[in-house]
Amino acid sequence: MADNRAMSRIYDRAEPGSPETAAPPTSPALPDAQAPGSPAPAGIPTSVQEIGAAGARAKARLLHWVSRRGSPVPGNKVDLLCNGTDFFPALVEAIDAAEVHVVVETYIYADDAIGARLSDALIAAAQRGVDTRLVVDGFGAGDMPAALIQRLRDGGVNLEVYGPLRGFKLARRHLRRLHRKLAVIDGRVAFVGGINIIDDFNHGPLDLPELGPRYDFAVRVRGPLVAQIALAAARLWFRIAQRRGLRETASAFAEVETLTKAARQARGDVQPDGVPAALLMRDNLRNRRTIEREYLYALGAARRDVILANAYFLPGNKMRRALLACRKRGVRVRLLLQGMVEYKLQHYATHALYATLLEAGVEIYEYEESFLHAKVAVVDDIWATVGSSNMDPFSLLLAREANVAVYDAGFAGELRERLERAMAQRSARVVPEAHASLPRLRRFANWAAYYVLRLGVVIAGVTGRY
Repeated sequence: MADNRAMSRIYDRAEPGSPETAAPPTSPALPDAQAPGSPAPAGIPTSVQEIGAAGARAKARLLHWVSRRGSPVPGNKVDLLCNGTDFFPALVEAIDAAEVHVVVETYIYADDAIGARLSDALIAAAQRGVDTRLVVDGFGAGDMPAALIQRLRDGGVNLEVYGPLRGFKLARRHLRRLHRKLAVIDGRVAFVGGINIIDDFNHGPLDLPELGPRYDFAVRVRGPLVAQIALAAARLWFRIAQRRGLRETASAFAEVETLTKAARQARGDVQPDGVPAALLMRDNLRNRRTIEREYLYALGAARRDVILANAYFLPGNKMRRALLACRKRGVRVRLLLQGMVEYKLQHYATHALYATLLEAGVEIYEYEESFLHAKVAVVDDIWATVGSSNMDPFSLLLAREANVAVYDAGFAGELRERLERAMAQRSARVVPEAHASLPRLRRFANWAAYYVLRLGVVIAGVTGRY
């Protein structure tokens, strides 16, 4: 009972930056704001002046939405990190400089050179007296060797497994995984993205040495948003502590209380030349639809260009309508999707959606150099997001996910440039005529895979929301 009351206090309170605690929106209410996924009013802007005015109104609508939910937080330094070559050196450097606290959450923790490198850094931090925590998913890291787990724990790392698989493996509770990837160091720097603790060239059971590195992104954040990321990590640690007894639960609850206050106060701790940014969470409590709604509002605000890169693409009806509505408004829409066949069922199901998108003029590119693992998007010069959430039922309806949205033209331009380079140099564009001429058996296989996955959504009990 005590644990339940504590949980209620944590999740029923106004979150940092929520409408109950945030300053009133700076943008005026817009009664004519476009609903997510709905077509724009008639008339596509044609002149430079009209395009500029439409863009300003679209940005105002988007910022009005994010202001209503208490974001964005201004004054952040956000660095785009591409692949493990950028990400792991930055993460290890931050851990090596830690003085008080380190927390790392990941879906996969591989027993390879990268896993060993991070383990060394975590153990070294723990032995310096730093409170060092590692949370791995019970399914994604289910093959993590017992010897590696023991080495970390013996080295002083507080390692916990989220959702260990017990009992009936196909039970519905086992579908709710910790898929987010984040790290927080000393409350001063945080990392959020799609990159697991695994070498870029480690392709699991597939022995394909000719492939290039896995293509993925993360961000490094410094500024007031770090306090919200630290609070999210502390809330998860509190849930885990509930299994371990009253003392651990009380300690974790006190930490959440402290970080809640810190997150509210941190809005004044801005970085020079910082940018507005927001933490987008998906869980099975208060934040069930936050990431999806952010995407819908961003797409509704689009006036010129949308690029969406996603490893596992099986959007629901609302998201598909939003993409098609963009095309009706004359917005250029480009999708960068998986070209390699990693999971056949998912691959075929995604291809079942191609015809409708191609007929509407959506450009589809398939990444061919290696496995695409990115979950990022750019809308005009007003919005970009990097994180762990795919556009599929697993991410949008079941898993714990974390994205960072950035409302800055410079960041959006940098991400767009990288994606355009990947589409031009390392991808193949899907030709509508070639896709339309697919053999009948292949088209049947695509739709069969699609309906099998839809059946999985029904079995999971979340079909009404997708």
